[in-house]
Amino acid sequence: MDPSTLDDAKGFCDREFEKEAWLSMVMLEWGTCGQTATIGGKPAGSALYAPPRSVPRASTFPTSPAGADAVLLTSLRLEPIATEFDLGTDLVRAVVRDLVRRGVRALEAFGIRTDGAATGSPDPLIRGPRGSADCGHDDCMIDASFLERFGFDLVAPHDRFPRFRLELDGGHEWKEDVESALDQLLHEAAVSFALERERVGAGSLGAHHVRAARSVGGGKFLRE
Repeated sequence: MDPSTLDDAKGFCDREFEKEAWLSMVMLEWGTCGQTATIGGKPAGSALYAPPRSVPRASTFPTSPAGADAVLLTSLRLEPIATEFDLGTDLVRAVVRDLVRRGVRALEAFGIRTDGAATGSPDPLIRGPRGSADCGHDDCMIDASFLERFGFDLVAPHDRFPRFRLELDGGHEWKEDVESALDQLLHEAAVSFALERERVGAGSLGAHHVRAARSVGGGKFLRE
């Protein structure tokens, strides 16, 4: 929503409708703008991203503007079901993979400095129940420490809202392909081992794995 209309709209605008309208607009004008994750068929997390021109409120941050050659990672949210999995990293990797293949030069994000107390969770990406009237900074922004751990560079320091940048090139896609191949090999090895143990009557070994599937407007991680 345009910052100039935000105050006047409080109290009567439908935030869910506004978000759906925004997603539809970005997908029509620009293409894929989100990645989602599920565990056992249940929603577990999501990441949204878009060009800076499609994110009017980005201009209100003290560390704006974002680079004209970059795409903004606007939100990264995990549900409590994702506590045992590193889905935040998986989601950002999926975003990077998509942007590299589209020729985007960089991914930027406005982070937030917090001690984690505001979310009530040891993982700053995991949020509480949805449905509050307002989406505050602590609820909707990406924790700065996560961005730093992932490898984003600090390009605009600020005590509360620093801006980070991740340069994208073919090396990212190559790394993702290698990691994907290794994951597949490990999974196949685990399955082979399980089948062998079952064959000799020693029981079977279950294997956790991640499969990626494309969907309209984004990707979907299925963890079984």
